[in-house]
Amino acid sequence: MPSSVTALGQARSSGPGMAPSACCCSPAALQRRLPILAWLPSYSLQWLKMDFVAGLSVGLTAIPQALAYAEVAGLPPQYGLYSAFMGCFVYFFLGTSRDVTLGPTAIMSLLVSFYTFHEPAYAVLLAFLSGCIQLAMGVLRLAHISPHPLGLGGAGTSSMSPLGWPGFLLDFISYPVIKGFTSAAAVTIGFGQIKNLLGLQNIPRPFFLQVYHTFLRIAETRVGDAVLGLVCMLLLLVLKLMRDHVPPVHPEMPPGVRLSRGLVWAATTARNALVVSFAALVAYSFEVTGYQPFILTGETAEGLPPVRIPPFSVTTANGTISFTEMVQDMGAGLAVVPLMGLLESIAVAKAFASQNNYRIDANQELLAIGLTNMLGSLVSSYPVTGSFGRTAVNAQSGVCTPAGGLVTGVLVLLSLDYLTSLFYYIPKSALAAVIIMAVAPLFDTKIFRTLWRVKRLDLLPLCVTFLLCFWEVQYGILAGALVSLLMLLHSAARPETKVSEGPVLVLQPASGLSFPAMEALREEILSRALEVSPPRCLVLECTHVCSIDYTVVLGLGELLQDFQKQGVALAFVGLQVPVLRVLLSADLKGFQYFSTLEEAEKHLRQEPGTQPYNIREDSILDQKVALLKA
Repeated sequence: MPSSVTALGQARSSGPGMAPSACCCSPAALQRRLPILAWLPSYSLQWLKMDFVAGLSVGLTAIPQALAYAEVAGLPPQYGLYSAFMGCFVYFFLGTSRDVTLGPTAIMSLLVSFYTFHEPAYAVLLAFLSGCIQLAMGVLRLAHISPHPLGLGGAGTSSMSPLGWPGFLLDFISYPVIKGFTSAAAVTIGFGQIKNLLGLQNIPRPFFLQVYHTFLRIAETRVGDAVLGLVCMLLLLVLKLMRDHVPPVHPEMPPGVRLSRGLVWAATTARNALVVSFAALVAYSFEVTGYQPFILTGETAEGLPPVRIPPFSVTTANGTISFTEMVQDMGAGLAVVPLMGLLESIAVAKAFASQNNYRIDANQELLAIGLTNMLGSLVSSYPVTGSFGRTAVNAQSGVCTPAGGLVTGVLVLLSLDYLTSLFYYIPKSALAAVIIMAVAPLFDTKIFRTLWRVKRLDLLPLCVTFLLCFWEVQYGILAGALVSLLMLLHSAARPETKVSEGPVLVLQPASGLSFPAMEALREEILSRALEVSPPRCLVLECTHVCSIDYTVVLGLGELLQDFQKQGVALAFVGLQVPVLRVLLSADLKGFQYFSTLEEAEKHLRQEPGTQPYNIREDSILDQKVALLKA
């Protein structure tokens, strides 16, 4: 597994998000828009071997997952496969990460189910519109993503353009909000498969109704489905544990040991395909005997999907639903789906870029995702994004370039053309087991203990998001972001202050000073310095204050007047140049500042009426002129 291969990152020496000085037609600029040009000239036979193995491994994972995720999306199984190949080909040309694979994911499938009412026409149109939004954001270079999404970090960087407000807003979706959403999604998706795992039918899809009816009808559990589903889950768990504990293969090992470990690695990596194939074989065996104890996937449309424009209207028994009405029906999904797709894919790309020591271009990733969704809608795909699970398989398989995706895409197309008749025998309980085992890691129990230990207040946005996402996804995310924003505003409005008692009272704001904090600061200064007997001089230590606004200037001016009326002094220390420039421009009466705390205390301990030893009117005027010219 050649971990030293970092052609994608190293070839792009200018770094992602950095505008090249060359013109748009220069080779460097062309490589930015077509990253394949950075690594294709140095492509080797060794890379081809590694990419082929990785692409095959991902393909064997992607096919059963695609069938399963179509169930999550509430669509016929072939739509999962329709969504699984376009990203492989687009990312080959446009991707900046060698590890990332684009395709259907659990979270995107859940969102599609929520916003498209289990109607394929709505799902395909949502893919097209989401792609347009993501492509526009990529062209305008609006991707400015902090490395927190989905609990992942990364070394890839990106700059925010002057128009980068969507990326700016995404920065207010905090880590606890993302964890709350993904944990709720894991519960919703996982519990949604309990009905298939137990063989229950006619269970409504809304979450709370689903929970109620599942427990209400638990006595109707089909023994065959339940046993097969639990066996499949157990097999997937055992194979995953084996995969995690298989020692890596080393060249110095004996050939027999290398072969055996290679076979174990291949079997555990393709565990989804093996388990689903095993379940289908069991179901077929029963079918031959004339008795079928399982609920099967059933007919899957054969052949490749037709290439056609997305449906901009839908004809139903009650008439035609226009494009405008379809857009209105999808509502907030037109914002939630593309933004969550952006968030998930770039988070995955940054995580693996950091892990494998290369860099990605977030804006270029947006172009790849957007174009994938747009072109995918022409072949009946629903919205896709980067898959963490399949990307992990890709990286662990030793992929060297995005060319591995070509093998995955071809494998999916071959399955559509030749294997759809076999999908008929796949039990739904086996696909439910695949989904449950795939989404289980999304529910992060450790985050609750971590936040309780680190900062308990951060549990509030996490819990708000987690609970409300069971009602409406967009409300959960918005409510969690709002709670995080209110917490941020509260800390800005009530900054902590450090107070030092002594001959002279020293008060130091522990963070910045903005207009919401002025009233609280004024009250604390008055209570400690002027509302005591006798009134005391005070030094305001402003080392941590990097900027102030006009409201703060007015408040400080009023404080200076209050101190003068009481016959005591208010001095400033540690003013940064931008802050000093603003205060000097305001011509505050009685304003005096010192470079060090010792100088301020020495001056304030002098008899009233003496001039500051280090500040003269002409020196203030000289500094004021110099600062205003700067």
